[in-house]
Amino acid sequence: MIGQIDMIVTLLGIGYGAVLILAAFVSNKITEALRIDALFMPKPSETTRPLNLVAGIAIAGYSLYSLLK
Repeated sequence: MIGQIDMIVTLLGIGYGAVLILAAFVSNKITEALRIDALFMPKPSETTRPLNLVAGIAIAGYSLYSLLK
């Protein structure tokens, strides 16, 4: 049971990382709602959008590492 929950959390992490990477390049309702810079910065703009790319690579990379380890 615990192994299944770990797998689900890891796959969700990979998915969220992919959405953040997509948010760095594409602007739509889903990506705008899940942007990291919009959560932490008082005035997110197009200049803060690349932070999503960095965060997305970190989150997806760590989740992939956890999946393969």
